[in-house]
Amino acid sequence: MAEDAPNAAAEGSQPAPPEGSADAAPAPAATAGAKAAEALLPSLSIWPPSQRTRDAVVRRLVQTLAAPSILSERYGAVPEPEAERAAAAAEAEAFAAASKSAAAESPASVEEGIEVLQAYSKEVSRRLLELAKSRSAAAAAAPAEGSAKEEPEEDSSATAPATEEVAVKEE
Repeated sequence: MAEDAPNAAAEGSQPAPPEGSADAAPAPAATAGAKAAEALLPSLSIWPPSQRTRDAVVRRLVQTLAAPSILSERYGAVPEPEAERAAAAAEAEAFAAASKSAAAESPASVEEGIEVLQAYSKEVSRRLLELAKSRSAAAAAAPAEGSAKEEPEEDSSATAPATEEVAVKEE
């Protein structure tokens, strides 16, 4: 207790106010932490994404195209080598488009960087869906073209025996 007395005398004779009261002075560590966080915010960069992030986007696109997913179930799975090429191209095109818009308005704040990142994300999604739809349409058109070419041959072969039968019956 004698040890506490010098500290109490040094701090003053009034007890410290409760932590939640308006009289409570902010703790030095709390204000230092807030200032450190404020100092970090200007250096936080949302756009452009790191190469690591872009690589993760490509990997996820490949999974969506090649592995069972809603997209692959609806439009058909893409073989992995083709999915890797297509995903890399779609991501690069989306990044270029978003970078072009960002260069025009050079995102000065985190909010502007988030807007550019959202545009990039939408562009990646749009290109992925276009790829899946075009591939599905091409796959659907290929059998139709093959059957269209075969139909005239089947018709001509089907009519040829019929005319021969008619000729045989007339004799």
